[in-house]
Amino acid sequence: MATILDGKQLAAEMRAEMATEVVGLSAKGIVPGLGVVLVGNNPASRSYVTAKERACEETGLHSREITMPADAGYDAILGAVTELNRDPAIHGILVQLPLPEARMEQAVINAIDPDKDVDGFHPVNVGRMTLGLPAFIPCTPHGVLHLLQRGGFPPAGRHVVIVGRSNIVGRPLANLLSMKGPLGNATVTLCHTGTPDIGRFTREADIVIAAAGRPDTVTAAMVKEGAVVIDVGVNRVPDAGRKSGFRLVGDVSYDEVAAKAAAITPVPGGVGPMTITMLLYNTILSAKRRAGLA
Repeated sequence: MATILDGKQLAAEMRAEMATEVVGLSAKGIVPGLGVVLVGNNPASRSYVTAKERACEETGLHSREITMPADAGYDAILGAVTELNRDPAIHGILVQLPLPEARMEQAVINAIDPDKDVDGFHPVNVGRMTLGLPAFIPCTPHGVLHLLQRGGFPPAGRHVVIVGRSNIVGRPLANLLSMKGPLGNATVTLCHTGTPDIGRFTREADIVIAAAGRPDTVTAAMVKEGAVVIDVGVNRVPDAGRKSGFRLVGDVSYDEVAAKAAAITPVPGGVGPMTITMLLYNTILSAKRRAGLA
């Protein structure tokens, strides 16, 4: 049976390390601050923002939330971003996605000061990351790298196959894993909906990363014995036995793949906690950069 790569446990360990670092920064008058813009009343978005604010409190970060109605216009949302850009107590800005109008999203992201773009979505940070320059790395890919490294499965020298080519996960992961350095040095194959017979590639992989956004994308028949499987997917599927009427599953057929893999991440409790942890990491890094300490 596979080793469980417990993102919740690793996140707790990393947050404890960060809390110690924040104590040291606070003694120098530096309190890292995260500003959040939440538009509308999407329950999932509200839950994510609450979890991030709770994590800030536990780690010693200052947080500020700007809540706006679902019908807030483009100018109003940009005004909130501009306010946080100018706030010296805020080192990182998160605009919770999705916005009620998807067409606004890229323009709003572009309005964030790149030096406060702790999600790592601004074109300036994407470009710097691609060139291997100092940048804020997108939180989910960064969390995956730390799960592999600190979980005892460093990617260096291994063949990694990523299923999914989103700008948020798949494409940045392919870039980061191929880079020279302790968290990279892998040989990377990127598969997607246009790839014929994805299993032909995943069966050759030492590490499979599923980030397609669809349940059962990766099955046991698609994974070789002893592979490491990272499941980035979070999907709701109907479950009449649950009070909510649904349960969360990943992109991997968990039980059958776990019987074959050397290690696997659960859903929930795998990559998810690491995403929030790396958001805190980037906010602390931003504060240190502003103070000339990084």
